[in-house]
Amino acid sequence: MVENRFPPSRLPAQPAEEEEDYFEYFYDEPGSSPGTLRLPPDASPATIVLIDYSQTSATRTHLENPLSCLPSLDTETVSWVDVMGLGTEENWRQLGEVFKLHPLVLEDIVNIPQRPKVEDHEDHLLIIAQMVMPKERSGGFWIEQVSFILGKHYLLTVQEEAEHDCFKPVRDRIRAGKGTIRQRGPDYLAYALLDAIIDGFFPVLEEYGERIEELEDEVVTNPTRNTLEKIYQIRRELLALRRAIWPQRDAINTLIRDGSPLISADVRIYLRDCYDHAVQVMEMVETYRELAGGLMDVYLSSISNKMNEVMKFLTVMSSIFIPLTFIAGIYGMNFNTEKSPWNMPELNWPFGYFLCWGAMITIAASLVYFFKRRGWFDNFSTVRTDLKR
Repeated sequence: MVENRFPPSRLPAQPAEEEEDYFEYFYDEPGSSPGTLRLPPDASPATIVLIDYSQTSATRTHLENPLSCLPSLDTETVSWVDVMGLGTEENWRQLGEVFKLHPLVLEDIVNIPQRPKVEDHEDHLLIIAQMVMPKERSGGFWIEQVSFILGKHYLLTVQEEAEHDCFKPVRDRIRAGKGTIRQRGPDYLAYALLDAIIDGFFPVLEEYGERIEELEDEVVTNPTRNTLEKIYQIRRELLALRRAIWPQRDAINTLIRDGSPLISADVRIYLRDCYDHAVQVMEMVETYRELAGGLMDVYLSSISNKMNEVMKFLTVMSSIFIPLTFIAGIYGMNFNTEKSPWNMPELNWPFGYFLCWGAMITIAASLVYFFKRRGWFDNFSTVRTDLKR
């Protein structure tokens, strides 16, 4: 398990026994000043990486502080400033000065989590997105906020931490000069990163598809209390994915529909493809949520059927032993035959004991034959297995 450096609202998805509240959101104190920065107490240190590239070259530099990237912002090359970790309040004051960010923009970036959205300012665009990555060992996923500041010659991205992201393919394409990314501007870079974020949902959803298939078999064959907990956990995690992708689709649609001088018409065409992927992700999430809801109904039906089989088994056994108990009760009253010849004269017969056993065995066999003819014994093998457990 990776050391937790997320605020409680952004903790990674975990098994039910370690489950955290996905939907615990934090708000500013009532009456607090607008633009107040509220960094998490356990925010990871900020690592600032500058990737500066053009058609012919690309360089990657680690910056000591935000002020170091000033010389690269006014050049004709594309400057990607990637901030990994929220760092300190002083860092954000410097970033605000360097990129000329409004205090409310800084608040949206730092005060996580924010709903995915797009805001158009005079000389830059603010894009908030939610990024998910599958956990390799324990299942589930990581989820964190990624903020974009798109300018004329630069792109500033802010991640909550430095250990997980889905931007490696984009970095590799810039370094190797593959594709057309180095021939285009920062708007295309923003599209490429958004597309990587949207595509990052698919591996997570594939894992949930496999988990739901396994649960379908478990619900039908051997539903247990643990099965119910698994279904509940999957529904909660899918709801978290839905709350991440739904507004993200609307944010991408805003970039396409409203337009901006910072996004070219050519890039808006690429954004349409990104929007289609977001719609596909949303449809998959909705489908899996419906399947998970159906699993709950199947689970309740399976439990009800098992209970009915157990009750039928107990009813049949009781029906067989009721007449035997009646006979045993009658002959257990021990009436004195010397007082009256009508007081159970068979108690004095030489074969009365064997006659009583014969009558009980005959009645029991007749009832078993009758119930078998009615088909009441058809599913008792499953009931016997459940009773052994």
